[in-house]
Amino acid sequence: MSDGLGLFDLRTEPLSVDEVTAAVQHGGAGGTVVFLGSVRDESDGRAVSLLEYEAYPSMARSEMAAIGAELAREIPGVRLAAVHRVGKLEVGELAIVCAASAPHRGEAFRACRALIDRIKERVTIWKREHGPDGPYWVGWQDARCLGHDERDGHAHAHTHTPEEGPTHER
Repeated sequence: MSDGLGLFDLRTEPLSVDEVTAAVQHGGAGGTVVFLGSVRDESDGRAVSLLEYEAYPSMARSEMAAIGAELAREIPGVRLAAVHRVGKLEVGELAIVCAASAPHRGEAFRACRALIDRIKERVTIWKREHGPDGPYWVGWQDARCLGHDERDGHAHAHTHTPEEGPTHER
């Protein structure tokens, strides 16, 4: 999805930093800032060998573009772009490229930081990490148990087994 603000998309193929940067370039841009998010080999003390990202594409693209439009209203003269990978990614591959240009570097830095922060906060992209203990979904919470703590005073513990899926303990 591309508009006058820049490029907002999901891709299954490796990301192009040049493409995302070009989407924000213009004659009035005195500063351009790029954020590259890559797959690391460790997360929360656990080894990671592979990541899988999944998303509902039209919803994710729409929310990314909405974030871009918000920031363009908040920071005059800024242009923004973000492209996120989906599918299987190896350690070291780019998961997201964000770029922001503005008349001055301060606005470009501020806009790029806000762009990645809001994308991580608001865009629904599911992440499954693979490691020696098997694959597991990051941030997964069983919706069937939401609200039970308030009604019956009992907490629910969730464990995730790679092949069997989530299990519940009371």
